Amino acid sequence: MKKVAIIGASGYSGEELVKLLLNHPHAELVAVTSRQSAGQTLASVFPKFASHPKTKSLKFIEPNAEQLAKEADVVFLALPHGVAAEYAIPLLKAGAIVIDLSADFRLKSADVYKEFYAHDHPAPELLAKSVYGLPEFYREQIKKATLIASPGCYPTSILLPTLPLLNAGLIKPQGIIADSYSGVSGAGRKAEVDYLFCECNESVRPYGVPKHRHLSEIEEQMSFASGTKVVIQFTPHLMPVNRGILTTLYLAPTEHFSDATGAAKMGERISACYAKAYASEPFVRVLEGKALPDTKNVVGTNVCEISWRLDPRTGRLIVMSAEDNLVKGASGQAVQSMNILCGFPETAGLV
Repeated sequence: MKKVAIIGASGYSGEELVKLLLNHPHAELVAVTSRQSAGQTLASVFPKFASHPKTKSLKFIEPNAEQLAKEADVVFLALPHGVAAEYAIPLLKAGAIVIDLSADFRLKSADVYKEFYAHDHPAPELLAKSVYGLPEFYREQIKKATLIASPGCYPTSILLPTLPLLNAGLIKPQGIIADSYSGVSGAGRKAEVDYLFCECNESVRPYGVPKHRHLSEIEEQMSFASGTKVVIQFTPHLMPVNRGILTTLYLAPTEHFSDATGAAKMGERISACYAKAYASEPFVRVLEGKALPDTKNVVGTNVCEISWRLDPRTGRLIVMSAEDNLVKGASGQAVQSMNILCGFPETAGLV
């Protein structure tokens, strides 16, 4: 058993972490922090957990990195960017393993961080130490990590479909277009007019155009995969559901095809590429036949669905994905990394 703590457990991702870790067969949740909920029981803040036997002794406390490092082996940071690093520094110094759900350690360049997040990086010396927590591509590095930067929800939905294709040289790194649609929980638990029920319900709208913050890690990871600098066009949208992300990607294959025969040959290569990448992966489901990704099939799970179509008329490859932004896009993926790091079955607590 590993003792685990959550700093920032009162947000949506924090709540999801609580649920996953309370029911994890190899983890004991020993501390949850929240400044606004300090002193209250976990059951009073989240009544859905009131009947769980492990919640009776758990109360929200003020975050104290030094104390938490003594109590827990692994500490999850479910905090906003810029704030997470303030806790990561003392936690790491005290010997705790840190899994950060914010953007503070996802990038390798402090300059890129400043460009996209509009302030200096609070701990640039740790960027080289952090491991990007996308298990399907960084499993071996995660096993030895002490600081894991769990990917963003949009990046996960874009990178899982594209990285195998870039690694195999099947698509051009130029001209990539991504359209993504996210449930409102992706904005976090906060009181802002844009996310009130009457503003979101019965409405779909784009935002963060043309330079959403997640572009930084998407482009960095794609650049690593392709060996050349990648710049993509990305437009996120808000859709009136609680959770879930649907992404559609428009890609240019490296080999031209204009008829059914050429498309068939290219299709075989794409199928083989995805089979090689994901046939043994427990949380990536490549759909076959006429099936297309659907958020209702992944919400509440740690699974990302992927499907694709070749369009001989335009010469493009269309790839689609669906995931739960709070699970595979955040807390579930963080627990998946913990499982790998601690030597637990990778699916522990997630199926």
